[in-house]
Amino acid sequence: MTPDAISPELIAVFRRLKLGRLLDTLPERLVLARQQHMAHQDFLLLLLHDEVARRDSAAVTLRATQAHLDPAMTLEQWDATAKVTYDRALWNELVALRFLQAHAHVAIVGPVGVGKTFLAHALGWLACRHGHTVLALTADQMLKQLKHARLDHTYEAALRKLLAVDLLIVDDFGLDALDPVESRDTYEILIERHRAGSIIVTSNRGPDEWLATFADPLRAQSAIDRFVNNAYDLVVDGESYRKRQKPTLDTPPSPDAKKTPRRTRTRNH
Repeated sequence: MTPDAISPELIAVFRRLKLGRLLDTLPERLVLARQQHMAHQDFLLLLLHDEVARRDSAAVTLRATQAHLDPAMTLEQWDATAKVTYDRALWNELVALRFLQAHAHVAIVGPVGVGKTFLAHALGWLACRHGHTVLALTADQMLKQLKHARLDHTYEAALRKLLAVDLLIVDDFGLDALDPVESRDTYEILIERHRAGSIIVTSNRGPDEWLATFADPLRAQSAIDRFVNNAYDLVVDGESYRKRQKPTLDTPPSPDAKKTPRRTRTRNH
């Protein structure tokens, strides 16, 4: 059965109502309605369900893009055969996102390359799908943004951006020692988000080692104590997961893959 031709008048009305994307599937839906002898209201409900699903999908994509989540790091793309170990029962609890509702935190800790960032971003994608706002960045990026914001007098706005989202993902936390300004900024974020929003932190160091990276031990102890006592600890161990993401001739890298620019070093003669 050939699809029905859509009249120009109907096309114009759909576009006037900002429902133009329904035209992509309307001919097939008309054929389906005729085959199944659908009532008019059932056919209308089917069309509207298509539009709701499309808008929901577009909203998720927009939230994930604004969150800076990696599109290759979703739960569906995680390789379950990876030789890494972690508490599966705890992971299942985290995937349920009840920690977000309780404003609890998550510390994903383990050696380099075992997939900590992947798991954090996968939770971020799930949060976006459930309508939550998310922001993902490395600890270094976060602290540099706040430093630059001080210089152009936008610090309060930059800090509010970090505090306003439902879920803040901070990758590679505790790699370097923090100077006094960075220590104060980290303290402010951990304190302000305590019981008010969730944080996922990935780190090569356990929370018991974070204290030594702060310039101000007293503030550090206060902030870390609040975080640790309101956080789930997911310890990941095993072989490097990055080997599974290595591009080959059979699986070329996607055009959206991030390219790291090569730094050129100039010499002073």
